Amino acid sequence: MSARQVTLAEVAKQAGVSLATASRVLNGSTRQVSEELSDRVLRTAEQLGYVPNASAQALARNSSSLVGLVVHDITDPYFSCIAAGVTRVAEEAGLVVVLGTTGRRPEREVELVSTLRAHRARAIVLAGSRTTDRTAQARLAAEIDAFTEQGGRVACVSQAKLGTDTVVPGNRAGGRALARALTELGHKRFAVLAGPSELFVARDRLAGFKAGLADAGVAPPLVINGAFTRDGGYEAALELLSSKSRATCVFAVTDVMAMGAMAALRERGVRVPEDMSIAGFDDIPTLRDTVPALSTVRLPLEEMGEIAAGLVLDPGGDEARTVRVAGEVVLRASTAHN
Repeated sequence: MSARQVTLAEVAKQAGVSLATASRVLNGSTRQVSEELSDRVLRTAEQLGYVPNASAQALARNSSSLVGLVVHDITDPYFSCIAAGVTRVAEEAGLVVVLGTTGRRPEREVELVSTLRAHRARAIVLAGSRTTDRTAQARLAAEIDAFTEQGGRVACVSQAKLGTDTVVPGNRAGGRALARALTELGHKRFAVLAGPSELFVARDRLAGFKAGLADAGVAPPLVINGAFTRDGGYEAALELLSSKSRATCVFAVTDVMAMGAMAALRERGVRVPEDMSIAGFDDIPTLRDTVPALSTVRLPLEEMGEIAAGLVLDPGGDEARTVRVAGEVVLRASTAHN
C-alpha cells in the first residue's frame, strides 16, 4: 500500500507560514517571498517528503514545463524522426514532451491544442501537412491564437499556412530535382503514387515532379492517389499494374508508400529496377533494410524537429519566422537506366 501524500497545508503548518506563502515558494509564483521564509518552506517540504502539484505550479506560473508535440501518426518513421529531434532539444532545456496523435483528423488536431492550452503547456510543435479544408484550418488557427494569447508559443513542421514559426521542407523543389535526375537515367514514361489530393505536401511534391518532367520535355505522369501509408502505396501500385500503364519509373510521394508499392510489385512478379524503377521521398531510417535500396529525396528529419523545438523555445520577435529546409536527391539501386 502506498504512503499517504503530504499536503501543502501540512507543509505550511509545519513551517509556520501561511498556505499562500507556502504555495508561492513551492509552486513557483512570480510573487516574491523573503529568502528566510523560502528556505524554511523548502527545508520543511524536503523533510516531510512533499511532492509539488504540477497543475498548481502551472496555474501559479501561467505555464508549465510541458511541450506538446502533435503528429499525424507516430508509427510513420517521418514523424518519429521529427519527434526525436523535438524531444532532444526539449529535454536538454529541462522540459517534458507530451505526445498527441491525430490520425490525420483535423478536428483531433484542434482538440489536442485545446487540451494543451488547458494544461498551460509552454509550447506546442505541430508536425504534419496542412489540408485544403479552410474551415478546419480556421478552427485550428483560432485555437492557436487562444494559446498564444495565454503566453504559449507554437511552431509547425509543414507549410507556412497558420501564421506561426514554421519549418518548411523543400517538397516542391525536391520533387522537381528528383524528376530531372530520373529523366537523366533515360526514363520517359512515369507514374506517380500521389497520396491524398487534399494534403498540401502531396500536392507540392507532385507539382514539383511534374515541373521537373516538363523541364526535361517529358510527358506528364499518370497520377494515382492513395493513402499516405504503406498500404496506400501497396493499393496504388496494384491500381497502376491493372491500368496497363507503360510507365518505366514510379515516384511514390513518401518512402512509406514506396515500400508498400515495392511489396505489391514483388508479389506480382515485377522486378525492381529491371522491369520498373521506383523512387520515394523523405529518406526515412528504415530504408537501410529495404532491398533493393530505395532512391529518394533526403530530408534532415531529426534536424527539422530540432529546429522547430528551437523556434518555440526561443521567444524571437513578433513576426512569424520561416526556416526552409532543402531536400537532396539520393539515387540508389531501385532506379536504373532505361
